[in-house]
Amino acid sequence: MSHDLSTVLTDVHFLECPRWHDGRLWVVDFYAHQVLSAAEDGSDRRVEADVPQQPSGLGWLPDGRLLVVSMRDHRILRREHDGSLVTHADLSDHVNGHLNDMVVDRQGRAYVGNFGFDLTSGTTIEPTALFRVDPDGSITHVAEDLWFPNGSVIVDDALLLVDETFGNRVSAFDIAADGSLGPRRTWAEFGPLPSRQLAEAMGQLVVAPDGCGLDAEGALWIADAAHGRAVRVLEGGEIVDEVATGAGVFACMPGGADGRTLFLCSAPDFDEHARSAAREGRLLSTRIDVPHAGRP
Repeated sequence: MSHDLSTVLTDVHFLECPRWHDGRLWVVDFYAHQVLSAAEDGSDRRVEADVPQQPSGLGWLPDGRLLVVSMRDHRILRREHDGSLVTHADLSDHVNGHLNDMVVDRQGRAYVGNFGFDLTSGTTIEPTALFRVDPDGSITHVAEDLWFPNGSVIVDDALLLVDETFGNRVSAFDIAADGSLGPRRTWAEFGPLPSRQLAEAMGQLVVAPDGCGLDAEGALWIADAAHGRAVRVLEGGEIVDEVATGAGVFACMPGGADGRTLFLCSAPDFDEHARSAAREGRLLSTRIDVPHAGRP
């Protein structure tokens, strides 16, 4: 399908984790160390929180308090009603790389991934674990052997889908009433597991699933971090739609007032030094036919 693109936000370094919440668009800028919100068209831009150790995944507790991942110090922060940020959970003893994206369920339980290795200087991909952080801040190891767990969604409060950026796949887990996860199964497979050597793996990724969002037909919009596009994927892995931007796409999410605006976080690349030194990121949007569903 053909998709016309509009520019929503500019003058940003590197955007990730778009969310539509309470009538506003929310997003993080990694290298400005900020959580931002704006109206659907990008106007009325606000800084919602400063996160010095680099913000990532966003979600909300049932009482409306914001949760935000602080990547480099391996914490999830909570914004109190007075605007102050406090530590919700410290995962330093549990992870070997930066904390990453996160999805928060209806009960306030956060499922959070991590890199598993040093992406900037490492040469070997190390599979890693997924953790659940309960509303009281307690931490539980809920899944393992994930190849860079990244964007995640919850379907009908009963199914967790997790993008594995270096795994050529999206994995699925049934969610029990207590928040525990069933065994991993493959929801979508784009190719075989690649080499664990990072340089080789990059050329073996058919789709590098990054940030994602669900629609009302159960399809997943996925940012393909290796090929400058967002793709709409059905269970099993069939790609039925694509939005190309002419630059990298690192997260996407259906949202807006009617749920039919697809927001895309775009930048020339994901090189930390280049992106932190320049404000060349953009938030783009395009219209889609099927509205948002699930969480986030």
